[in-house]
Amino acid sequence: MTAEAPRGDASVEAEKLDPKQDAQEHESLKYHLLGPSLTKAGQDSVDQSKVSEIIYNASKGSKFFNREEEKDKILTVKIEQILAKKQQLETLDLSRELRNADVLISQCEATRDLTQVIVHIDCDAFYAAVEQLDRPELENLPFAVGGGVLTTCNYAARRFGCRSGMASFVAKKLCPQLILIPLNFDKYTSKATEVREVLADYDPRFESASIDEAYLNITEYCAEHSMEPAEAVEQLRREVHQKAKITVSAGIAANSKLAKICSNMNKPNGQFVLPSERNAIMAFMRDLPCRKVNGIGRVLERELSAIGVKTCGDIFPQRQYLNRLFGDKTFEFLVNCYLGLGRTNVQPAEEYERKSVGTESTFRDMSDPVQLREKLRWIADELEKDMRRAECKGRTLVLKVKLHTYEVLTRQVVTPKAIFLADDLYNYGLPILAKLEQEIPGIKLRLMGLRCTHLVSTKKPDTRAFFGLRPVRDAATASPEKGAGLRSGVVGDDEEWEQWPEDAFELAEADAADTGEVDPSDVSPYRRHGKEIVANPQKREAAPEEEQWDCPICGRPQSADERQFNEHIDLCLSRQTIRETVQQDAAQVPMQSRGTTPETKRPKLGPEKKRGRPVAQDPRQKKLRFGQS
Repeated sequence: MTAEAPRGDASVEAEKLDPKQDAQEHESLKYHLLGPSLTKAGQDSVDQSKVSEIIYNASKGSKFFNREEEKDKILTVKIEQILAKKQQLETLDLSRELRNADVLISQCEATRDLTQVIVHIDCDAFYAAVEQLDRPELENLPFAVGGGVLTTCNYAARRFGCRSGMASFVAKKLCPQLILIPLNFDKYTSKATEVREVLADYDPRFESASIDEAYLNITEYCAEHSMEPAEAVEQLRREVHQKAKITVSAGIAANSKLAKICSNMNKPNGQFVLPSERNAIMAFMRDLPCRKVNGIGRVLERELSAIGVKTCGDIFPQRQYLNRLFGDKTFEFLVNCYLGLGRTNVQPAEEYERKSVGTESTFRDMSDPVQLREKLRWIADELEKDMRRAECKGRTLVLKVKLHTYEVLTRQVVTPKAIFLADDLYNYGLPILAKLEQEIPGIKLRLMGLRCTHLVSTKKPDTRAFFGLRPVRDAATASPEKGAGLRSGVVGDDEEWEQWPEDAFELAEADAADTGEVDPSDVSPYRRHGKEIVANPQKREAAPEEEQWDCPICGRPQSADERQFNEHIDLCLSRQTIRETVQQDAAQVPMQSRGTTPETKRPKLGPEKKRGRPVAQDPRQKKLRFGQS
């Protein structure tokens, strides 16, 4: 026993006295705390090491810090396992993996489409730009929009290291003179509508990624107007500035992934054109840092960097290892990054299939069962509003909670029927919450949310089309307010739209409330977040009155298109034939009842007579006649 104690003490001391390992852990944690907005425009000239030090010291000791530190340690262990596996793979014959990788590269290359012109439009510091229109004196002063968390900040504030998703009290340490302006979504929505009206002129089927960014396919527009893509986009940006008085930046490329990257190259108020040529695209991607690609975040960046993949060009030399280290899906994604491939289809966001609808709320640490149930009821009410706007019901209900230690738990239940009413949401969610309270005595929460999945549409079919009338636009399409709904992870391909960082919101909303920076009652109101789906506007010009032809069958006006008009007449004739046949059959029924049927009916056989040969009558039988007496 006396020999074991010194060894234990020595191992503990060795762990404590390993400054190199401790420094590495702290460096990785500091980088992690910089947040997902590190690549935002205006951050290139900032001393990120200084910013990370300030964030580290400002959040040190908080529950959020402890949770992030734990996550960073887990990631460090995972990276060590990846490196150990790679070292083992280096001793093996990977010629088969190399061939498979080359085959995949060839298959992906065969899908390359260089015929489309895709544009990504991104408003420059949108919320800040809108606020500056009302307060022009802020032009050269550092200011940000938000409360407990910054939703955006102007470029003067970005020079200090401030960025979206950052806690306001941390931003104040970076820039003590920072001015905070509260959110006003009505103002932003109105200004976004002005921008969207201009976009609709260039591509009526443009795709909104959020309130301040969108994708357009201007291939057809350029062909119709005999314009180069750069010229058309410059004209678009000029029209936006003239109409909305704000600036936008643009990326022009052969697909959406490249266009998204390019729109950040010449911000603010600029544009970047990547030629639609394979050699130009490959050269562009070769030196591009992996983090610049939408879909590669802090975690995957660290994992790739550990094995020597720092730029997209580094993917090719490591291709024989990537599948074994990260799996098929990630490997294919990385191959597409290396080749600069992405989707070319652009369509209105509301046309994407919706996977789920959810609402959640962050608040101060809460353990009172009565308050938790009140919060659950409030969330159920808000979710019903979202479900009504989305016109759907859900067959699976998911309850999400975050403990005061920042540990996230989710539980779900499959309901016997599709639900959307607040009463049902609450009644099915309450037993899940009660079970959690039993599993974790004294449970203390700082976030709660409800989400419905396995959705069933409740949209009513348009019966007007059956009768040859033009379909009426859905209320959700006609009214942006009614049609708004949470985007909820709706994406068109393997790349995801940039989302506001959840952890950063919770750091600001919860820790800022704990430190007294903001009023707790204002921390988590039900808010719009700029990711709502809004139907595309119609073109601004008053369309010329459409010529119409009257249908000779039904008399209703129809579009003056020969093919459509003939199809409508055929449809009307078939309906007319069916209608006449039904009316004729209905008219014959009363005629038959009056005995005017032309056909002679066979007399019914008596109950004693049977079908078959007639029975011969006996001539000896006498006919009996019964007269009146």
